[in-house]
Amino acid sequence: MKIMLSVFLVVVLMSSFTSAQSDKKFDQPVLITSAGQSADVTLAGMLFKKAGINYKIEALAKENNLDGIKTLVIIPGYSSKGLGAAGISRDQEKARINALILAAKKKNINILMIHIGGTARRGQQSDDFNELSAESSIAMIVVKQGDEDKFFTKIAGNKKIKISLVDKMAEVSNELKKIF
Repeated sequence: MKIMLSVFLVVVLMSSFTSAQSDKKFDQPVLITSAGQSADVTLAGMLFKKAGINYKIEALAKENNLDGIKTLVIIPGYSSKGLGAAGISRDQEKARINALILAAKKKNINILMIHIGGTARRGQQSDDFNELSAESSIAMIVVKQGDEDKFFTKIAGNKKIKISLVDKMAEVSNELKKIF
């Protein structure tokens, strides 16, 4: 009886350890970039800092910025002001993101998409950046207000991508702690 109980306890402890470890998909250091040049990338940096994660931000990241990086985080959201300040067109930004995603995949760097912009970063101008970022990721963290029409939920279901929906932007840090 004691042996059976001991075996049972070992199995339970091992399964708890395994399930806790299975959420840990991302490693540090992290490169955070924008897809669409919204200011949300700066807010994301604050959330990573709060979570105690080693990161750097390159709003216009390119392949050479991936050296030594373990996780690429893409923060999608169109901003005409941001694109203007960066001196690039919408098409140049899409080409940059496509090239960065391809380079990350070639280097086996996991991609995490975080959408914190709510409804302001949805719609005709932003959704091509949102779709590109979401479909390239292995996981997404999305503030629910930005998924009222289930845009991200549908992509996650179709592509079998893990999605975490949070009520408020401040809750993103808690989700980050779970996966890093």
